Amino acid sequence: MKRPALLATLLLACLALVLAWPRPAAALDLGDLVDLGSKLKKATGKVTEEEEIEMGGNLVSGLLGAAPLVDDPELQRYVNDVGHWVASQSKRRDLPWTFGVIDSQGINAFAAPGGYIVLTLGLFNLLENEAQLAGVLAHEIAHVVRKHHLKALQKTMKRDFIASLAVAAVDDEKDQRNLQRLVNSGVQLYATGLDREYEYEADLRGVVLAARAGYDPYALLDVLNIIDSINPESSALAVFMKTHPPLDQRLLRLADNMDGRLDKYASGRTNDERFQRILAGE
Repeated sequence: MKRPALLATLLLACLALVLAWPRPAAALDLGDLVDLGSKLKKATGKVTEEEEIEMGGNLVSGLLGAAPLVDDPELQRYVNDVGHWVASQSKRRDLPWTFGVIDSQGINAFAAPGGYIVLTLGLFNLLENEAQLAGVLAHEIAHVVRKHHLKALQKTMKRDFIASLAVAAVDDEKDQRNLQRLVNSGVQLYATGLDREYEYEADLRGVVLAARAGYDPYALLDVLNIIDSINPESSALAVFMKTHPPLDQRLLRLADNMDGRLDKYASGRTNDERFQRILAGE
């Protein structure tokens, strides 16, 4: 299966979703989509896996205002090793998963349809061990597994429009306009955030994925508590606070639903020696 762009291009473009706010000129005009195809069924409309992968790639590679990947091959390999292991425990283990860390001090992580996952260096530097990294990645993997971003885009787009973007190359003027509409819609989605229920579901499914991978499932709660200890007015949290439910609500939901049922997994695997070496830049 042909990837829509080079890894570096895809991951560099993700920063526009993680950090950038949509400009008024980029707003999606739904009226322009009326003649682009038949109505996409919100609940049962089908997008093939190949279309999803190409769509996610076109979405992230079509955005501008990107920041670079952290110039640390060992860090990138490490995050990919952990990410691929956690993703292998999911029902969508065969997706061409792509993980990366971008050079931003903002605290956030991002997933796109088809298995594209990025976290910021600011978030990575907050983490204390590998289990916490696995918890963060498991949350984002759960979004992809449950197709949360794809479903959100489907609510405002039509089947033929999505299909027109499921190509490795976008050459003609009409396709370029369609691609730009997708990019605009994606910017809107990632700047305002997913439905809160999607975030709660990704938390719950993420801790189960982490446990399946052998990690302490409570590590995600530790990450949320660490973030909760930061001044909410910090510029590093500006996007995170706008695009996610209140931290106290997420912690409460997790605590209520876990309720001791994952306690036996709390002494799970880790590789903190490698994690600490990466964190120290050695």
